[in-house]
Amino acid sequence: MSKSWASTLRLPKSTFPPRPLPQNREQYIRQCADDFYKWQAANRPADDEFLLHDGPPYANGSLHAGHALNKILKDMILRVKVQQGRRVSYIPGWDCHGLPIELKAVGTAEGKRMSAGAIRKAARKLAAKTVLEQMKSFRSYAVMADWDARWTTMDMAYEVRQLRLFQRMARRRLVYRKYKPVYWSPSSGTALAEAELEYNENHVSTAAYVRFPVVEGYHGLPGLDGFAGKLFAVVWTTTPWTLPANRTIAIHDDLAYHIVRFGEDAYLVAENCLERIAKLLVGEGAAPEIIATVKGSQLTQLRYVNVLQGKSAEPQPFIHGSFVTDGSGSGLVHCAPGHGFDDYLAGLSLGIPVSAPVDSDGLFTEEAYPDEPARLKGISVLDGGSAAVLNLLGDDVLDVHKYRHKYPYDWRTKQPIIIRATAQWFADVDTIKDEALAALEEVRFVPENGKNRLEAFVKGRSEWCISRQRAWGMPIPALYEPNGNAVMTDEVIDHIISVVQERGTDAWWTDAPDDPAWIPESLRGKAAYTRGRDTMDVWFDSGTSWTMMEERQADLYLEGSDQHRGWFQSSLLTRVAAMADQVAGRSTTNTLGLSPFKTLITHGFTLDQDGKKMSKSLGNIISADQVMDGSLLPPLKSKKKGGNAAPVKDALGPDALRLWIASSDYTRDIVLGEPVLKTIHQALSKYRVTIKMLTGSMHQAARTAPLTALDHIALLQLKDVMDEVGRHYDNHEFNKAFSSLNRWINNDLSAFYLEALKDRLYCADGGGVLEPIFMGFLRMLAPITPVLVEEAWEHRPAWLKEDAGVEHPLRQLYKAPVIDPARLTTDEAELREAVPVLMRTHAAIRAASELAREKKLLGSSLQCAVVLEVPEGKALDILSRYRNELEAMFVVSSVELNGAVAEAEWTVREEFELLGTPCKAWVEPPKQAKCPRCWRYVAPKEDELCARCEEVVGDGVQ
Repeated sequence: MSKSWASTLRLPKSTFPPRPLPQNREQYIRQCADDFYKWQAANRPADDEFLLHDGPPYANGSLHAGHALNKILKDMILRVKVQQGRRVSYIPGWDCHGLPIELKAVGTAEGKRMSAGAIRKAARKLAAKTVLEQMKSFRSYAVMADWDARWTTMDMAYEVRQLRLFQRMARRRLVYRKYKPVYWSPSSGTALAEAELEYNENHVSTAAYVRFPVVEGYHGLPGLDGFAGKLFAVVWTTTPWTLPANRTIAIHDDLAYHIVRFGEDAYLVAENCLERIAKLLVGEGAAPEIIATVKGSQLTQLRYVNVLQGKSAEPQPFIHGSFVTDGSGSGLVHCAPGHGFDDYLAGLSLGIPVSAPVDSDGLFTEEAYPDEPARLKGISVLDGGSAAVLNLLGDDVLDVHKYRHKYPYDWRTKQPIIIRATAQWFADVDTIKDEALAALEEVRFVPENGKNRLEAFVKGRSEWCISRQRAWGMPIPALYEPNGNAVMTDEVIDHIISVVQERGTDAWWTDAPDDPAWIPESLRGKAAYTRGRDTMDVWFDSGTSWTMMEERQADLYLEGSDQHRGWFQSSLLTRVAAMADQVAGRSTTNTLGLSPFKTLITHGFTLDQDGKKMSKSLGNIISADQVMDGSLLPPLKSKKKGGNAAPVKDALGPDALRLWIASSDYTRDIVLGEPVLKTIHQALSKYRVTIKMLTGSMHQAARTAPLTALDHIALLQLKDVMDEVGRHYDNHEFNKAFSSLNRWINNDLSAFYLEALKDRLYCADGGGVLEPIFMGFLRMLAPITPVLVEEAWEHRPAWLKEDAGVEHPLRQLYKAPVIDPARLTTDEAELREAVPVLMRTHAAIRAASELAREKKLLGSSLQCAVVLEVPEGKALDILSRYRNELEAMFVVSSVELNGAVAEAEWTVREEFELLGTPCKAWVEPPKQAKCPRCWRYVAPKEDELCARCEEVVGDGVQ
């Protein structure tokens, strides 16, 4: 084309860059996040607020892609709500107490030598620093929030609210102290909640079969004459280190038990376990002599001796245990109530003693072997303890073997835990369980199976151990008498809170032990009271965060699926426990408003590209920064010449990170790696190319230009995709919205409308509906890629910038019209009827053109004429109705309906159906010459303009 013709074209002119410019990123993020949050808070109605309550991340390290997943999902939902016309409230929070921060702040060994006050000072400093670092990262993802109002669990106001809530629970007798077994972490030196455990599937224990001599209760049992002092009960245990704490043997009343002879001795074994035990005692193929068979209920008259209890120990009983089976072991179970939950409960009503001769470091105490205390004292129960105990038992050990099984570990230190009886504070869950479960009936769960998961955790819990033995945490507000009895009255708690408000929680540890300021006036002088050193479980800390909402319900809680046993559960239980006094007298089915959340959304974990869960131990953790700076993808080709040019990262910024999240089904675990990100970058590049084309080709004159059928089709397709995307947004289905949006861009917008519009856009009146498409496109992008929307708006045409009546796309209501309805001149029902016919015909012509192109008969689709053979009927009527626009729609030089196929040098035919009727499309060489300006083959002869171009450029153009 000559330059003179090129100068007459309306070629796209846009300042929008092909890649985001790093120097502008912070500006765009500030505008689309911080400024936008403030705008919506001032301009959306206060009486229609959407409250999202933040599940506080833990302030102990750098963020990873999983943190980004959580915060960006929240942000996308909030942006959808603003598009719906609602005001959103989102105040970020941080969980700042607990062991990980304490250990990181002071170091395990060093921390043991530091005072509690020094530990707290170091931990507070670390947590405060980490909060600021994490906040900076979150803001770099274009997450909007009221960052200035952020809260942490170590804020004075938060701590006082937590103590007040604790007081309300204590007032209702839902908090108490008890000596009972709990999960104990020797590596952390504290009790743990079940939510703080993870299970090692490949833990190997030293297991053993051991015998205990039966010494009393023979009377009435058959066949035991002559076996007094020679009858033994056989037990199997995977924790031989607990045998010094053995206080009873459990059998099942309804099981059958054999009394069998092996040599000079007799043994008690469950009927179905005999073959297993016989192999241990006499080897394969041996047939032991069965002296008698009795019901388990008959064995409860027996008494046995645990030699580890010492020579002066009293005989111990056999009891019924509902947990006893004959599926493994011997059918008799060794019970140590101080080291097992079932053991404790089984002996509770029978007054079975509870002992745990193990200290906080997991070492045996003198009580483990009272006859010779030095034999076991100081030995680690997890490292050598079982072997030492079995060595003491000597001939009473029948077999020792290694046993691989699932075992609980401390989720922080990754070391095995033990079950150990200690005096701890508990919250009574059993009393409020029914109300908590009923409260969940009003909650919407996404995905729906989240309800079953949360209900299962609540149902399986009767007590919640809320005390911990660390320095960095909230003190449990109890005073102790010299004899160790705890005093926790309403008056005591109230007084402690008043001192905390005056001095701060650190003073609980740093004030002198005998400081009278902490003792209520009514107790002073009555005893030498001391302050307790137990702290509250961090799940209790974060679980009380709903008090930030002034007892309102949050519209949404959104966290990872692991929080069903963590924050979701602790939030629900603390709210029900604290507010149950306000709903006294209600039935358990009338609990409206008792749940802290109306909707509960859970997301999965992030996996690497091989499907493995990201973890520090595997070294496969991916940070959000790596996604934003493009370092996970091959570098772009440098434009600099020479071999020393540095590789250029394909850094698409927070849009790449956010689009990865939007494209993923977050209700499951989601993959992050090079293959996924390549797809995301391709989609983003397509968005940018489309925006550049739109911003460069929109003309103000198009606002008043008549709309063609093609324009109406484009608007109809836009309306449909916006409706579809909007429905997915309403249901929080961002991956489906992403798919719908991409399908529209690739099929309807790029491959159909923009391709068909180019001739009119560049060579004719520049009309079309690009501005409405631009607005609709940006509205659909607004929740998922707001930085891209901000950047696109910054690069809109000058005439659009001057129009003060056009609102920023981020601020527009999603369902507001994108074009003045008065401009729509085509009946929608009629158009919907026509579109499938037009699109099917278009597809057939493209198929024929592609075949011709493969045969090298055709280059551009404008190089062909089309003849359509369509029988009489509805399809022909529709095509005839749009006869004058078929060439433009199909991007060909001419279209004939039921015309004669020329005897040309080549012809390609495609057969297809319209409304069930067979049709044909012929593609053949054009009948006229190529116009040098618009390249359509509609000119009268070579090098002459077509009639349309003559009219546009005027007679004097050379």
